Amino acid sequence: MSNPVTIIMIEDDEGHARLIERNIRRSGVNNEIKPFTNGTEALAYLFGSDGTGAVHKGDALLILLDLNLPDMTGIDILRRVKENEYLKYAPVVVLTTTDDAQEIKRCYELGCNVYITKPVNYENFANAIRQLGLFFSVIQVPQATS
Repeated sequence: MSNPVTIIMIEDDEGHARLIERNIRRSGVNNEIKPFTNGTEALAYLFGSDGTGAVHKGDALLILLDLNLPDMTGIDILRRVKENEYLKYAPVVVLTTTDDAQEIKRCYELGCNVYITKPVNYENFANAIRQLGLFFSVIQVPQATS
């Protein structure tokens, strides 16, 4: 039997983080959400104290990633996750304000699974997150392996 999926939310804007979590919950997703406001803390959690990522062997993780963080870019986090033997199969959903075509292409080249540009309008943003929550309720997430 597989472990429940843990959602790792890496989002520095507190208002966006609350909106994301509230609307994921409204869509019926009750999985644990671990919020991080910067890349340093998120990477420390993802890679563990030994820095290998083995701490998450057997875990099912889904990463919600903002690209614009105060201490590093989401691109750096995406690259490190997808290069790691334990974390590389974790789906990464980039959820950011950046809609630059080159940046979108780069994220997909590095292995992001879904790229969503945050709508500027509050109601559209809330609706997009509810739809994302519905998506989360039906996708299959692999466990981290060795």
